Amino acid sequence: MEVPELAVPHWSPRHVARWLRTEGYGEYVELLCTQHRLDGPSLLTLTEYDLRNPPLEIKVLGDIKRLMLSLRRLRRQNGAALQELGVASFEGRDNACNGRGQIYEERSQAYNGRGQACGGRGPSCNGWGQDFEGQDQVCNGRAVACDGRGHAYNGRGQACKGRSDAVSCRQHSNGQCRQRGSELDPECWKTAVSSVYVMLVFGFTSFVMVIVHDRVPDMQTYPPLPDIFLDSVPRIPWAFAMAETCGLILCSIWLLVLLLHKHRSILMRRLCSLMGTVFMLRCVTMFVTSLSVPGQHLQCSGKMYGDVWEKLRRALAIWSGFGMTLTGVHTCGDYMFSGHTVVLTMLNFFVTEYTPRGWNFIHTLSWVLNLFGIFFILAAHEHYTIDVFIAFYITTRIFMYYHTLANTRAYQQSRRARVWFPMFSFFERNVRGPVPNEYCWPFDKPAVMKMLIG
Repeated sequence: MEVPELAVPHWSPRHVARWLRTEGYGEYVELLCTQHRLDGPSLLTLTEYDLRNPPLEIKVLGDIKRLMLSLRRLRRQNGAALQELGVASFEGRDNACNGRGQIYEERSQAYNGRGQACGGRGPSCNGWGQDFEGQDQVCNGRAVACDGRGHAYNGRGQACKGRSDAVSCRQHSNGQCRQRGSELDPECWKTAVSSVYVMLVFGFTSFVMVIVHDRVPDMQTYPPLPDIFLDSVPRIPWAFAMAETCGLILCSIWLLVLLLHKHRSILMRRLCSLMGTVFMLRCVTMFVTSLSVPGQHLQCSGKMYGDVWEKLRRALAIWSGFGMTLTGVHTCGDYMFSGHTVVLTMLNFFVTEYTPRGWNFIHTLSWVLNLFGIFFILAAHEHYTIDVFIAFYITTRIFMYYHTLANTRAYQQSRRARVWFPMFSFFERNVRGPVPNEYCWPFDKPAVMKMLIG
């Protein structure tokens, strides 16, 4: 193999480009050397996981495999250089796994079944053929944790022991196990910041609701707008109370999930930041355009609150009552778009996102409460259909955009994303990849257990 005479650890991206062309991978020079400035040390530590996943994402399986074979040969020739870089070479001790979860190593020690790791001191690997350099362990099957000696322990989210650097693996919703270098940092202070943010937004929203109530169009001059659903379905007087009841049930389910979730601080931070952002957008939409009252049953009249202090007292009443009719709050003019639909949809998406895929009953119940809540809002003639539709669309899009960026960490590669979403970058900077759905008791021991077991 013809390579530059300069030692590999001293290669520049130009030398790596020459090596790639020599090995027959010239088509990847632009991607690896120009875009990502791959030099000698980074070439030696390149893994198959890096090639398959963002930001490289090479799509041709044959090229990935052949390039990894060339990299293994290069590492074998530069074992001393790997040790100098602090990366343990394990060429010659590579382990291979087949698709059925059986793991083998060169020493012929094999353990069959799901979730068992390779014996010996070499690293393990999973059924997808991912390999990691150094002493990092990759687990196969369902959330198996490994220690530095190659032993395996079944369980969910157990941390590694021994000489490994606390490397654990976890199972994604698609069943694939991914390495985790360390526990997720809860960063409770960021959660506190997000909580202050959402409370300030709710307070500002309450004040804007008072202002738009003063500007509500006169019902005699501006009758309700034509609406297919409202014109076709007769008003149900108790429907809006049922919509808020659906919201309370969804909120109770979410609070239970939040209480038992291991990463509750991250979940709470995400809920507060998303809810605050959507309601801030709602402040803008309902302030700039005042729609006529959707039904004659609503007793609305403008100019109800005179001075600023009266407006602030009314805003405090709305804020403390969470804007719910069940708490005695009645507002007019805040139609574009529906805040009740935002809350229902956001809670539904958080419940379904942060519970295991197999919890079909919880997911079905969450969606039923969300959809029935929306129906009751319309059946009560408290909002136009367009209010509810836009609220549902905006909430779902923002939720999915936020989690797509957070799970793929694509914003790290985009300066525009960091400029346009500074709050997102601030909250998600230290959250690497999807948050695993792991659960634990939030307290040390219940009092009853202390009495029973001492």
